[in-house]
Amino acid sequence: MADFVAVPQAFRDMPRWWREGSAWLDALPQLIRAYSDRWRLTITGEMAHGSNAAVVPVARAGDPFVLRLTPPGPEVAELVAALRFWNGRGMVQLIDADVPSGVMLLERLAIDGSLHAVPVDEAIPILGRMMRRLAVPAPEHVPSTAAAVAARMPALPVEWERCGRPFPERTLRRALEIGSRLAHAEEIGGRRARSESRLAVNGDLHSAQVLRGEREPWLTVDPVLMRGDIAFDLGRILWTRLDEMSDEAEIIRHFRAAVDAAGIDRDHGRDWVVFRTVDYWLWGLTAGLTEDPRRCRRLLTPLLEG
Repeated sequence: MADFVAVPQAFRDMPRWWREGSAWLDALPQLIRAYSDRWRLTITGEMAHGSNAAVVPVARAGDPFVLRLTPPGPEVAELVAALRFWNGRGMVQLIDADVPSGVMLLERLAIDGSLHAVPVDEAIPILGRMMRRLAVPAPEHVPSTAAAVAARMPALPVEWERCGRPFPERTLRRALEIGSRLAHAEEIGGRRARSESRLAVNGDLHSAQVLRGEREPWLTVDPVLMRGDIAFDLGRILWTRLDEMSDEAEIIRHFRAAVDAAGIDRDHGRDWVVFRTVDYWLWGLTAGLTEDPRRCRRLLTPLLEG
């Protein structure tokens, strides 16, 4: 394989570069060559990418890895810290990193083998078990799920009015009542589900972020390390696969499969899905999204009526 890696046009067309310009993209081939020399790597394949980062298959002494490259910034340090914290537990293994340059050397996973390609009946329980696998005691300094809820609470009524009251006021009141409890979760004793407020949480967990591995059948990539309640991202797990659920009964069935696999109290899990779905619905409308608010409506209806 040549030591020059071309940047795909599809990566250049991502919205991020409309704002930031192409300077970093133009320098990518030289950056890849420099770190291949520095870490004694051989390039073994073509670049793959998401919306913000690129990966290049490489090898060292016959062992497969990937170079992950993204523009430098505070999110790079946060990602490296998260990967070091989980240290391969349900997570891609970090081999080396240069935070100021936005470059990481990672364990090789199946780049095109994400859980999103697996039927939803199989994928949802895997995601539930992954939530629990990542739930080890968290560092005190990372953002908490309770604080994330508290920060969003004042915005919800304002956005609801601004967006033309897109759902009944009783739904907004329900979300605010739930949010008030979730925002004070660390102060609430009682049931086990409500006392799990200091566990490690991946705040960006969904099917596309879980890839086939060899050490473990499935491993997570690009985590966002938080501290708090592992049910935080349960809504995202469901709404990212909602188009594969044919009716309300199937939505409820998959909700139960996720919470049961994660060991989450069903009522508590329902609360988190309701709050986060209302939050995302309003955020999506404010951001001009069209399909995701429709999914939020579909997800909320059976959970609020059940």
